Amino acid sequence: MSVPRRPYVLLVTLFLLVIGCSAGAVQTSDPSAPGGAAGPGASSAPPRVVEPFVAPAEIPSLGPETLAQIPPTARQAVVVTGQGPDSNRSAVALYSRDDPARGWRPGAGPWPAHNGMEGWTDHHLADDLRSPVGVFGLTDAGGRLPDPGALLPYDEQSRFAVSGEGFLGEPLEGSFDYVVAINYNRVAGTSPLDRTRPLGGERGGGIWIHVDHGGPTQGCVSLTEDRMRELLLTLDPAKNPVIVMGDAASLAR
Repeated sequence: MSVPRRPYVLLVTLFLLVIGCSAGAVQTSDPSAPGGAAGPGASSAPPRVVEPFVAPAEIPSLGPETLAQIPPTARQAVVVTGQGPDSNRSAVALYSRDDPARGWRPGAGPWPAHNGMEGWTDHHLADDLRSPVGVFGLTDAGGRLPDPGALLPYDEQSRFAVSGEGFLGEPLEGSFDYVVAINYNRVAGTSPLDRTRPLGGERGGGIWIHVDHGGPTQGCVSLTEDRMRELLLTLDPAKNPVIVMGDAASLAR
């Protein structure tokens, strides 16, 4: 008597169908398989945006030689730009770099100013009537008038009084009511009145920023009284302020 074979064939067929479905499921869930936008392994995080590199801003019109003289610790700069090598007219602007990654940012100015009667020089000598070109620290202040709230050490002295006339016959009285010493041939951390000259007396000294008297100076830089007050209230010893001074061509080197 023979046994019917159809039920056995049916069971084999069902088994192969189950195995086929399972195999397909295992294959599509393979972690090594590439995932599409909605497939396995897809990330919902937004694509990373890479910001372009932006170099820190430099002070306009200063060349590489001048920029190299500015200490990396300096975060305030008074920039005095002369109209020409033999001109006694100049402009003053303030810059700061509180964020080194952003570089220098303009603050105040430009303000009109005077400098030495004969202009500028890379090698200042006593009585040459020229202002020294270079980058110098600003650490000390003073004047005949009381301290207006200066952040720099301020030396109030009656010895800052001055009289007489300038090169154009203008009165000099009041020129030293407010003073910021420029650290050319002087000892930082002393009164502007200190006469110590590390480079020797023949190299001059007593180069200050002071109140403008309406004419050229013997080598100093001069600003109106209100601008001097603003400068005294702005310069911060914690920011290691410097002055960058010279005629435009010299500063562009």
